Amino acid sequence: MAEENNVEVPEKFQKLVSEIEKMSVVELAELVKVLEGKFGVSAAAPVAVVAAGAAAPAEEKTSFNVELKEVGAQKIEVIKVVRDVTAKGLKESKDLVDAAAAGTAQLVKEGVKKEEADEIAKKFAAAGAKVEIK
Repeated sequence: MAEENNVEVPEKFQKLVSEIEKMSVVELAELVKVLEGKFGVSAAAPVAVVAAGAAAPAEEKTSFNVELKEVGAQKIEVIKVVRDVTAKGLKESKDLVDAAAAGTAQLVKEGVKKEEADEIAKKFAAAGAKVEIK
């Protein structure tokens, strides 16, 4: 394999490379896992770091989710906002607000642009509720 790829193997590694060449793919995968465990490293880490580092600056979040965290004192107003934002019926909106009031954050709208998420947040703030944009 080393000769096929035109890689010059130093003499001190000749025996090791020769042994590795004789291994099957399954045995090589097992060897990699053993070496990762023995030395506390990951063979995939350098590749992942390079890929993440190259993609991060170019990648900007364009889709946001709006979660209802706290209802506040004006529950009826919050239900109206939920109905307006989601086009859900009264019962579904009330159930969503009740679940949020019980302490469980509720997804109100997902996959919206930043501007729309900000507008939704303003509507909830005006009704006395707290939302989180993720």
